[in-house]
Amino acid sequence: IEELNHKLVEISKRAADGKALVAGDLTMTGQQLKPMGPLDFEELIDVYKEQIRYLTEAGADLLVVETMMSLQESRAALIAAKETCPDIPVMVTMTFESDGRSLFGTDAATAAIVLSSLGADAVGANCSTGPDQMAEVIRRMAKVTDIPIIAKPNAGLPSLDEKGQTVYDMGPEEFGADMELLLDAGAQILGGCCGTTPEHIRLLAERLKNKPVKERHIEKKTVVSSYTHTVTFGARPILIGERINPTGKPRLKQALREGDLEYLCREGIAQTEHGADILDVNVGLPELDEPAVMERAIINLQSVTNTPLQIDTSNVEAMERALRIYNGKPLVNSVNGKEESLHTVLPLVKKYGAAVVALTLDEKGIPASAAERVAIAEKILKTAESYGIDRSDVIIDTLAMTVSTGADNAIITLEALDTIRHKLGVHTVLGVSNISFGLPRRELVTSTFFAMAMQRGLSSGIINPLSDELMKAYRSFCALMGIDVGCKEYMEAYANTTAAPDVRTGAAQQSAGGSAESVSLHRAIVKGLREQAGQLTDEMLKTTPPLEIINGELI
Repeated sequence: IEELNHKLVEISKRAADGKALVAGDLTMTGQQLKPMGPLDFEELIDVYKEQIRYLTEAGADLLVVETMMSLQESRAALIAAKETCPDIPVMVTMTFESDGRSLFGTDAATAAIVLSSLGADAVGANCSTGPDQMAEVIRRMAKVTDIPIIAKPNAGLPSLDEKGQTVYDMGPEEFGADMELLLDAGAQILGGCCGTTPEHIRLLAERLKNKPVKERHIEKKTVVSSYTHTVTFGARPILIGERINPTGKPRLKQALREGDLEYLCREGIAQTEHGADILDVNVGLPELDEPAVMERAIINLQSVTNTPLQIDTSNVEAMERALRIYNGKPLVNSVNGKEESLHTVLPLVKKYGAAVVALTLDEKGIPASAAERVAIAEKILKTAESYGIDRSDVIIDTLAMTVSTGADNAIITLEALDTIRHKLGVHTVLGVSNISFGLPRRELVTSTFFAMAMQRGLSSGIINPLSDELMKAYRSFCALMGIDVGCKEYMEAYANTTAAPDVRTGAAQQSAGGSAESVSLHRAIVKGLREQAGQLTDEMLKTTPPLEIINGELI
């Protein structure tokens, strides 16, 4: 590795003769990451670090990570580059299929969001297709990031000639002409991949020599993502599922102590199926190795759901391990106005390109007035900006305190929330159920407060999506505010019911380990629940011939 990379840079430098930059090239290793293959994420980072070290020692001017089909491998290469040589520019391009997604399911916009948030200096696409088919991929990337966009398509589509050699169907003239489509779509760095020759590149350069680069003005949006799915704050209140949190949940505590991560996965799936946009993940128990459990929880949840995750921990080591392994742009819960918290958490948020929940408390505790909570929010926003974190990546929590211990608690929280959302222009979040601790029939108070908070500007609520009362309040609010156009979602939920359905019955039993878990072997396989699939198979074998199970369920 050392000899090859040193020699390649030396040859390229000699050829460039001072007239061009030389890029060190990194790409897929050919091995799959766990759980799909044998490779650990940290091992992959070390593999890339070794090559980067030799490339930069030999004098490469920049690094290009390209022809990437996996967003997680792209992340590993980018992290390796930033940790090995933080000052060298890094460009990252992925390869997309004809449906606009990578082989592993990542769409172009999500790729651009995640990689630019993680510190790429330019992002884009290479290989994939011809210029005309790549234009939509480039257009979608150009809408979500303000860093330079790269486009390096193939010379059309491949085929085999009479000698069995691969040839491409687009000549230099056609290629050069079609590359204008990519310039118009927003690309600023253009070139060629498979099938292109020096003549293709010469005509491309001639054709675009005096063409102006398209100006892009990107509105900063608050987004989080998994590796296949992006959630954007603002269009409607976002639902963050609260059930993967051991506080007050004996069954979850038991699962965590026993290492039963499939139980967490079932909780995640149930919440997603009942409307959660993001899943809160908290595995903090005093007797557990929280960093190790959090890392395993993130990996397992991302293997069964594409719903973005909120990393909920006060343990800094657990936070970093989760951020490092998380395949997407995560949400971190949380930072607060204490100096120690600000200067410990915010550097991690910046390094890993996350969004962060900011709690309006400081060394003095939780302020008794709305104005003081707003002041703490402003302090957090200013400190975040000093670390290079845009205010769009900060979501403020004005802290719901139970009304049973203070008559003004709800009013203060809502006043602070209203000011932060409408005067500071920053998105907001609340742990909604906190408002009703100690009260009978808590959901009545919680659901009413949830509706009040949404009316005052709540951008996202941490709730139990399996709660019928809360989901009724949410769907009704969206219908009344015109968010649910034509009341479509409301009607889908309630049109065929004489009374609002109690979604807790089946789903809660399923999550709690009741008989509703045994839906079908087919569902267990589709959802990636390996232990449950094994148990169901054992049960079916008592009454069903093996070949019937294979043909009827597995295949």
